[in-house]
Parts: sequence; C-alpha cells; structure tokens
Amino acid sequence: MRSNQPQTIYLSDYKVPAYLVDHVDLRFELFEHGARVHSILTVRRNPQSDDVGAPLVLDGDRLVLESLALNGTPLDGDQYEDRGDQLVVADVPEQFQLSVVTWIEPQNNTRLEGLYKSSGMFCTQCEAEGFRCITFFPDRPDVMARFRTRIEADRSAYPVLLSNGNDIDRGDLPDGRHFVTWEDPFPKPCYLFALVAGDLVEKRDSFRTRSGRDIDLRMYVEPRNADKCAHALDSLKRAMRWDEEVYGREYDLDIFMIVAVDDFNMGAMENKGLNIFNSSCVLASQDTATDAAYQRIEAIVAHEYFHNWSGNRVTCRDWFQLSLKEGFTVFRDSQFSADMGSATVKRIEDVTLLRTAQFAEDAGPMAHPVRPSSYIEISNFYTLTIYEKGAEVVRMLHNLLGPELFRKGSDLYFERHDGQAVTTDDFVRAMEDASGRDLSQFRLWYEQAGTPVLTVRDEFDADRGVYRLTVEQTLPDTPGQTDKKPHHIPFALGLLDRRGQPLPLRLADDDTEAPTERMLELTERAHTFEFHGLAECPVPSLLRNFSAPVRLNYPWTREQLLFLMSHDPDGFNRWDAGQRLAVDVIQSLVGAPRDTQVEPRLVTAYRHLICDASLDQALVAKMLQLPSEAYLIELADEADVPAIHQARERVLKHLAISLRDELVACYRRNAQDSAYDLSPLAIARRSLRNTALAWLLAINDEEGRALAVRQFRDADNMTDRIGALRALVNSDYEDDRNQALASFYQRYQDDPQVVEQWFSVQAASDRAGQLPQIRALLTHPAFDWKNPNKVRAVVGAFAGQNLAAFHQVDGSGYDFLAEQVCRLDDSNPQIAARLVTPLTRWRKFAPAYRERMRAALERIRDKPSLSRDVYEVVHKSLAG
Repeated sequence: MRSNQPQTIYLSDYKVPAYLVDHVDLRFELFEHGARVHSILTVRRNPQSDDVGAPLVLDGDRLVLESLALNGTPLDGDQYEDRGDQLVVADVPEQFQLSVVTWIEPQNNTRLEGLYKSSGMFCTQCEAEGFRCITFFPDRPDVMARFRTRIEADRSAYPVLLSNGNDIDRGDLPDGRHFVTWEDPFPKPCYLFALVAGDLVEKRDSFRTRSGRDIDLRMYVEPRNADKCAHALDSLKRAMRWDEEVYGREYDLDIFMIVAVDDFNMGAMENKGLNIFNSSCVLASQDTATDAAYQRIEAIVAHEYFHNWSGNRVTCRDWFQLSLKEGFTVFRDSQFSADMGSATVKRIEDVTLLRTAQFAEDAGPMAHPVRPSSYIEISNFYTLTIYEKGAEVVRMLHNLLGPELFRKGSDLYFERHDGQAVTTDDFVRAMEDASGRDLSQFRLWYEQAGTPVLTVRDEFDADRGVYRLTVEQTLPDTPGQTDKKPHHIPFALGLLDRRGQPLPLRLADDDTEAPTERMLELTERAHTFEFHGLAECPVPSLLRNFSAPVRLNYPWTREQLLFLMSHDPDGFNRWDAGQRLAVDVIQSLVGAPRDTQVEPRLVTAYRHLICDASLDQALVAKMLQLPSEAYLIELADEADVPAIHQARERVLKHLAISLRDELVACYRRNAQDSAYDLSPLAIARRSLRNTALAWLLAINDEEGRALAVRQFRDADNMTDRIGALRALVNSDYEDDRNQALASFYQRYQDDPQVVEQWFSVQAASDRAGQLPQIRALLTHPAFDWKNPNKVRAVVGAFAGQNLAAFHQVDGSGYDFLAEQVCRLDDSNPQIAARLVTPLTRWRKFAPAYRERMRAALERIRDKPSLSRDVYEVVHKSLAG
C-alpha cells in the first residue's frame, strides 16, 4: 500500500512531457494464471520541452519487469532503474524504440484498474491511471500515440478478442490458441486503451452515416444476457444520428463496439471504438429494467458515444482539465435526452441531482472548482462538480451565446483541436472567437469553487408603472478560496399578471417590442433592473429553466407559490414552485408540536394536480414527488435527521389520507390498458400509478394493499413489479413485504442486475433496511464484496438513501460505514473512497450526530496503510 502521506499534485506544476510516444505496438499473451504484455514504444524527445537531456521516466504499478531493450539491444540492470511505480532509463537518444515485457496477474486484480477478470472474461479500465497497471508507459493524457494491439488466448475459453480500432488480422496458433490484431488509426492517450477477451455472444446492427458510410455496430454480452441488447443498440443509433444533426459530428471508424461487464467501478468507459459498460448501465428488457433504467441506458450510451469527439478526438491536456471532456459531454447527453423525451422532466431530473448532491459537495470539505488546482488521487475527482456543474457551465455558455453561436463555437473547437490534448481555456477561447464575445469573467466558473447565492428584492411603483428588481450575488468561502470575484451569470425571468398571463418586459419606456422572457446577464455584485409600463404588481418567475447553477433567495409567499404552480408557463418553474411550497410546509413542521396544522392549501394544490387530466402528465408525475430527505437536509443549518424524516412523513401521510379517494381514482385511471411501451405518456402514467400506490401504502390502506399485491403478481414489466414491491416494502404489512421479497428473489436470483435492485429496495427502506437487516444482506449468498454494484446496492443505498436508519443517534450507522470502508480500502480503494461521502458532511448535522460522524472518520483515518484514495477524502473532511 502507498504511504499515509501521499504527494499532492498541482496544476501550477504542469510541464509538457519530455518525451512523446508516436506509436505503441502491444502483444498480450493471456493465460489463466496471468498475462505477459509485450510493448514496443516508438519514442522521440519533445521539441517543446525544456528538459533537454532528461531521463525517460515511465509510470508503472504492480508490474513485474521481465525484459527491457533499447533499439533491440537488451539493457542491463545498471542501465535503468525500476522503482516499482516508475521505470527510469537515463541515457536515450533523440528517437528510439523501447521494448518492454511485463508480467501481471489480472485474476488477482480486485482494484478493477488496468487489466482484470470479471465473470471469467478479461477486460480493462484505464481511466484515469490504469494503463500503468498493464505496462510501463508515460501515463498522462497529453501523450497521444497510435496503437496496434495483438491479443493471444485460448480459443475455446476466449473466442472473442477485442481492442480499439479496426481488426486487421486474425488466425490460429499452436496448442489451441488464436490471435486477433487491432489497429486504431487515430492517436489517443493511453487511458482510452481497451481490451476484452471472453466467451461472449455477439449482437450486430448497422448505421449509415450522413456521408453514406456503413458502420458495423456490435454488442458483446454473456450468453444469459443475449435478449437485453436491443435497447442499447437502438439508443446508439439514435445518438449517432443526433450527433450528426445537432453537432455535425460523424463517426470515424468502421466498427463501433459495446461490451457489458459485471464488475466495473464506473458506469461506462468511452475507449476509442470499444466502449466498456457496467452491465447495469447497458442491459435492458421489459421484464428486468425499469423505465428509469431504460432512460438511463439511453443517456449513458449517448454519453459514451458523444465522447468520440468531445473526449477522444479532442482530449484533455491533464487531469485538471477533466471537465473539458466530461462537463461538455454531460451537457450534450442532457440535450439529447431532452430531445428524445420531455425536456422539462429532463431539466427537473438534472437540477434535482445538482441541488441535492452537487450543491452539498460545493458546501463541503471536498469542494473544488470545475477545474481543480490540486489533487492527491485523481479518481476522487470524478465528482458531480466535474460532471454536473461542469455541464451547467457549458449550458450557461449556450444560454449566453444562443444555439447558433454555440454551435459555431463547438465547430471551431473541434476543427481547431482535432487530435490534440487541450484545456478548458481552449474551449472557452473557441466560443469567444466564434461569437465575438469577451468571456474573460465567465472563466471564473472554472476557477472558483462553491455555489453562488442570488438574493432578489423587488418593489413596485404603482404611480409610474415601474417594477424594480435588485439581484445581489455572494460567493461563500470554500476550502482554500475566500474573497471571490463576481461571476458572469445568465438570469432568465418572466413576469405574470394576476390572471397568470405573461407581461412584456420593457426595460425602458420606449421599449415597445418587449419580449415576455429575458435572459439578463449579471456581472456585478448587485444589479437593479427596472421594467416599465406595468399596470399592476407582477408575480416574478425567476431563474427560469434554472438558467444558472445558483441558490436563489426570494421571499415568495405561499400564495405566490400556489399561483406559480398553476400558472407559470415555464414548466420547470411550475415544478420548482411546488417544491418550494412543500419545503416551506415541511420545514415549518420540523420540531413543531404534534397539533401544528399542515398547510391546508397544500392538499388543494395536490388535488388539482392529481385530478386534472389536461395537465402534462409527465410533469404532474414529477410534481407529485415530495422533496427528498437528502434535499431537506441540505437546506438545514444543523440537520436533525429524525425530525426532518418525521415532518416529511407527516406531510406525506396527511396528503395521502386527505386525497385517499383521488389516489385510488388516479391509480385506476392510469392502469395499463395496452401493451407495454416506452412512450413519454406511458412512462408518465406508470409513474403516476406507482406514486399513488406508494402513498396509499404509506397510510396502510387496505384497498391499496390489495392493489399492490395484485400489481406485483400480474405486472408484465419491471417498473410496475418493483413499484409494487417498493410500496409493500415501505409499508407496515410485514407478511406481504416478506412474501414479495422472497417471490422476487426466487424469480430473478439468476440475474445479477435484477438482484442488485432487490438488494437496493431493502437497503433504502427504513422498514426493511435497519442495521441488523443490512448486516444480514452482506452475508446473503448473492452478495459479493468484489462486485462494486452489489456494494453500492447495499452499503451505498443504506448510507446514501436510507437516511433515517443510517443517522441513528447512537452512531451505529456511522460505525458500520467506517467498518465497510476500511474493509474495502484493502481491495478496491476507489469504491471505498466514494462510500465515505455521507460522513464528509459531518459539520452539517446536529451536535449529537456530528461528533459521532467525526469519530467514524477518525477511525478510518487511523487505519494502517490507508490508500491515498481514502486518505485524501478523510483528511480533507476532518480538516475542512
């Protein structure tokens, strides 16, 4: 294990590589007891480097060096230095070939970095620094080379041999072995290298590009998953067509391949031409995947495909620029998903994640800018800030420039930097050059951490017909950053009259052609805007469609929020008004006497949503979901989790009791009356039906119980089956709960992805997921510590979703999490570091919880031989 005092890496220390690698020739000999890797690097000194005469330094991790040769001449031990994590060759010419042979043991690789085995197949994960676990190499993204890869293995055990690019040769070898050679014509950093070898089923499709080229689409899965490929392939074709139409990007190889892998630390990986997916993120059938899973798969397939340009053809210079590829690509996949379904619902989902989790990250000890200035372990910076906030930064550029200029900027970016490793500054500069806009201040979004707070005040001058709006921005301190400069913020708004009609936004008396919505630009700490020609005081609709990732403070009354819920033409703001109203009601009940009245108008508002069939049913389904406990905790100054849980439960049960008849009618009205399909309306109807069912079971309604049991038994799709299961699990009907859980497991015990859902439903429930039950799940025969999905489904769901059970006043939940983190740290530090997250916000909670959370962090800190992954998170959490 690495030292307990690992080195910090700083952006300010960046230097261009002393050597460049033009070509990599790899040969893999794969065996059951290990793998021998032959690597021939064609190397030259970098003319842009000042390190004249510097030694060649290659990265390595857990490699056994078998031989080393320079231009064909073997090197003696005194001609190089093998430091374990580095291979140093002091005397090298200006240009040369270096031949390296290493031995590795993929079958013993529990970290799932580099080359490892999953369910009997060989596969790789090289982002961010996994290639050094395969062979010695300058493992940094600004060293881009062309790769040729030959894979040799036993034909019967590994009939399918895959790597990047196009297959150019294949044949038989002695002793029942065979080989396939792959060549990638495009230079790429080593983190995009991929290899797969296994006994896999191949599913084929094709796609014709706009230029008339036919692309061979292939998907490789284990035989038991052969019937779960169609949705991913269809999603891929939709993404390929969309990228051509919206961004002008055409695919560049002859083959595009997808492989599903059970054991995977991430969701998926965009390796050039050979995308490797976590099985849970790519396999789907009507009987095994929920509507949300179908939508998630479509988005992830699109995301990884879009990386072909925003990440592969143009990649990041160093890992501090990670959001260059991830933020831009998340924005692109968000646009795609919005176009494929409901744009409003997609925006609601994105913002919910941002407000609940990324804002928490921004306010916590691990807060960092979209472009960080330092890190200890790069794996810890695959964060919501890099991905989701990074996407919001790109969205703001889209808001400021408009779609036409943004497209012009993206075209220039791809044209200017194709085949290069670049920075976020290069991306913004392309937008500047294409639009003629000065975006100097906008760059602060990449440099400053934290979530800006906008405080809005208004007044109406009835005599002059002038509505005055003042917006002030403040930027809270974050670790290492104080006294921040104002951001450049796009601020969309509209004004409504008393009938809910949009009002013209005239910024001057003579502004006759005034629009009813404006995108204002905030650049100072305070701005005052005056809108003229108004006959009445308007109701403001602020930050429409969440035009910037900020916290918004405005003193809306409950009457105004009820009004906006019913009348705001901006669908996102209608939802947001409902959320703000529900938050206000729930917060008013936290710690309040039991006889405190629940706001009666809330029932009226929800009754209108449930009963009005003319409303957008997809939006209604979202509006009926109360704010989560995680979001309510994030809004609290000192969170008392049981009090928050009780207040939310009280509001939920009050609504369910008051609207019991309407909920039954809603359930029956939205019953499935035709074949299962994935249309937005069908998805919305299933969501409404399962929400109504969950509310009825929350009050132990007997008719609701009967409906749930029948739905669970008769469902022809996973959305309805697991919706009924979840409702029963979260009810007080213990016998029905246990019977449904047993029946579900019996049906799906041979399907690992569905068993993960079974684990998660229990671990996330405060009824079925108390600590003794969680410990029991860890001993279940289907649980596997080596599988990250299983760990996330039980430990992650318990600590991240089952908040009432996790936050026990005796600290038992925290001790449990610390125990599991310490256990995983020895086998898979990446997953261990991510599981620590619920403890990192310990300062956010009431004193009794705070101290026990800190004690759990200290227990992890004091573990001998702590990995640098967990070291960084824990030490920053305790110090921040």
